Amino acid sequence: MLELSKESVLSALKHEADKIKHLLTNQRNHQCIAQCKAFEEVVDTQMFGFSKQVEFAQSIGLIDRQEGLDMVIELEKELNRVYNTVYQEVKESES
Repeated sequence: MLELSKESVLSALKHEADKIKHLLTNQRNHQCIAQCKAFEEVVDTQMFGFSKQVEFAQSIGLIDRQEGLDMVIELEKELNRVYNTVYQEVKESES
């Protein structure tokens, strides 16, 4: 049977969060965020999936509630930073 440690779960969740951040960074370079509503749906789906993974890890006692909350909040803050940067760049280019 697979033995899971708190460290391995946190590492796996961090890896998932990094994949979402990478997706955001790649699309930001192509200005897709500002022009593509489907991209927002993809990000929303990824965020939802990540939050469910965090909830599962919490429910089986591998991480505590605050750790999970911190991970989701950190990812949401990164998402907001990227969106704000892109929309600011679009606004400036339209001026």
